[in-house]
Amino acid sequence: MARDRTTSEDYARPLKRLLLAVLVLCLIAVFLVWRIDSPRVERFRAQVVDTVVPSFDWAMAPVTATVNLARDFRSYQRIHQQNRELRRELQQMRAWKEAALQLEQENARLRDLNNLALDPQLTHVTGVVMADSGSPFRQSVLLNVGTRDGIVDGWAAMDGLGLVGRISGVGATVSRVILLTDSSSRIPAVIQPSGQRAMVVGDNSAAPLLDFVENADAVRPGDRLVSSGDGGVFPPGLLIGQVAEDPQGRLRVRLAADYTRLEFLRVLRHDGTPAVEGPGALILPPDLAGARAEAPGDG
Repeated sequence: MARDRTTSEDYARPLKRLLLAVLVLCLIAVFLVWRIDSPRVERFRAQVVDTVVPSFDWAMAPVTATVNLARDFRSYQRIHQQNRELRRELQQMRAWKEAALQLEQENARLRDLNNLALDPQLTHVTGVVMADSGSPFRQSVLLNVGTRDGIVDGWAAMDGLGLVGRISGVGATVSRVILLTDSSSRIPAVIQPSGQRAMVVGDNSAAPLLDFVENADAVRPGDRLVSSGDGGVFPPGLLIGQVAEDPQGRLRVRLAADYTRLEFLRVLRHDGTPAVEGPGALILPPDLAGARAEAPGDG
């Protein structure tokens, strides 16, 4: 066994030396061929490159695929980041949109209040509806104005379209408004253009009854209804709504105020209609008044 191992080692050493010599010669030949500046050698080099390089595409395919995969992964990470940022911005935009819609609605209510035509002698206090305590047995809302703002029981409350109700209960910072639809509400009114007197009677429905009409035959659906000022509680001429007729043939009031969107109310300062305590003097032109004053002395 020792002899066989020695024999194989004797053959291996010359073979290694031969292969090393051949490799060195090949490298020297390649170097010389690559360094020789000759047209023929240049054409030879070009043919070698054209023959050998395309055949290495299969070897570069995994490397190219790996590089492309790495680029796609980085691109996916950037897209994922951008997607998260866009979602966050979309949530912020939705919140801003909701706030903008709320502000737009509030501005619309305030514009309605500003466009409401009232007697120039009437002043007002604007309040925000804090809560709606409406129920099947009671129709009322709470305002954020009270005695500190000068609010007094009985004053009329209006939205941007028409009469809503009257103040019934005042605190330091809040006050309660009994709506026209409440069963305890009774408002004297005038029907235009006929001039008929009537009473708007709440019955906890969206359309109060029109009762105590002087001449119902002179009233037509669609006639305008305003406050009469009788009793000195409400100022005259406040828009209440229009006359309507229910399926049973009873006269009702289609209210001008939008009860489904009560956000701001205008409370009218009204100290009541002054009572006439004595006969009024006849107002005459200055010349007639002077002649009348001299007449008793002439007699």
